[in-house]
Amino acid sequence: MLAGKKIVIVLPAYNAALTLEKTYNEIPFDIVDEVVLVDDVSTDNTVEVAKKLGIKHVIKHDKNKGYGGNQKSCYNKALELNADIVVMLHPDYQYTPQLIPAMSSIIANDLYGCVLGSRILGKGALNGGMPYYKYVANRLLTLFENIMIGQKLSEYHTGYRAFSKEVLNSISYNKNDDDFVFDNEMLSQIFMAGFEIAEVTCPTKYFEEASSINFSRSVTYGLGVLRVSINHWLHKKGIKKNKLYTA
Repeated sequence: MLAGKKIVIVLPAYNAALTLEKTYNEIPFDIVDEVVLVDDVSTDNTVEVAKKLGIKHVIKHDKNKGYGGNQKSCYNKALELNADIVVMLHPDYQYTPQLIPAMSSIIANDLYGCVLGSRILGKGALNGGMPYYKYVANRLLTLFENIMIGQKLSEYHTGYRAFSKEVLNSISYNKNDDDFVFDNEMLSQIFMAGFEIAEVTCPTKYFEEASSINFSRSVTYGLGVLRVSINHWLHKKGIKKNKLYTA
C-alpha cells in the first residue's frame, strides 16, 4: 500500500513469455499489493511463465479479444480486488516498472486521478528507438487531439497508465472498442468526466521482443484517433451525443 491505498498492477499480455520475468522482477513489491495478468490467447507459454513466477491472478481468455478487450478484463478484475490505484504495465518490458512509485504517489496523494508515463516529455521516444514515422504521427495526432479535446498532453498514445478507482468507476470503459483505439477512447472519457491527467517523463525501449503494431494497423489506429477526437468535440458542444460518455 501507499498512503493507505491498495495498488494493483495489471499486465495485458500477448506472447510475453520472453520478457515477462524481467518486467515482473522490477515491480516494487514494497508498495504493490496485487498483480493481475490477462493473457489474450498467446501462442507461447506466457501463462506458464506467469504461474511459475507466482502471479496469483492469471486470467486466460478463451478467444482473442484484442488489446482493448484485454484491458477491460484487467480493470474489471482490479476493481473486483478492491484496488484503490490501478497501474497498467506492459509485460513486454518496453516501459520501466521503476516508475510505479512515482505514478502511484501522485494518485495516492490525491493530486490527480490519472497519470501517464510520457515518452515524449524529454527525448525518451527517439532515444529509445521509436521509429521516426511513428514519432511524427504521434506528434501530429496529439496536436489534433489537444485542439479538439481542449487539453495540453504531450501524448495520448503511451501504454503506461495509472488510474484511481474513482476514475475507473466514473467512466464506461467497457463500452469502448476492443482494439488499440480503446486507449484514446478512455482518455477522452476521463477528460469528459471532468478529471485532469498528469504526465511523468518515461524512458522507453524498442527491441525485437517488444510488442508493436505494423504500419497498416497503425493507419487504422490513427484514423480511429481522429474519429474519437471529433466525437469528443461534437459531444462536448452538444451537437451529437455519444454513448461512450453516458452511464
